[in-house]
Amino acid sequence: MGGFTHTSMGAVHLLMALIAIVSGTMVIVMRKGSKTHKRIGYVYVANMVGLNVSALFIYDLFGYFAIFHYGAVFSLLTVTAGMVPTFKRKKGWLDRHLSFMYWSLVGLYAAFASETLVRVPNSPFFGMVGVASAVIFALGWIGFIRLRKRWARQISSAGR
Repeated sequence: MGGFTHTSMGAVHLLMALIAIVSGTMVIVMRKGSKTHKRIGYVYVANMVGLNVSALFIYDLFGYFAIFHYGAVFSLLTVTAGMVPTFKRKKGWLDRHLSFMYWSLVGLYAAFASETLVRVPNSPFFGMVGVASAVIFALGWIGFIRLRKRWARQISSAGR
């Protein structure tokens, strides 16, 4: 395997990333709590776990455990923090679930944008990562403010 993904692990990593982006986006825009939401949500979670675990075994860039590996660990923590409330169902669980899962997806978008932009020939690596991440997280914050208001209305109307 060569070129775009370099290794079989890289190809698996890319495939899981694409599935996670599509399934995560679907979950964010669809009605919450439905069977379809839950099923596609589990597809997202499974691919995020696989994506992040596979990232821990990819060392093509620096040759050692580096910043993107820490990002993968943080992403695993975010997805876990988003799922734990769904099993415990303590007061405020739904807000925590929605918030952590949302930010896990925004992090995935930032990673995707960073990965794409650093492939531009002669681009400054860390500059592109910084710009991509800053723009995605800024847009993510705007989206979060808007979505959180909608979620609050949905939660209060459902009596959760």
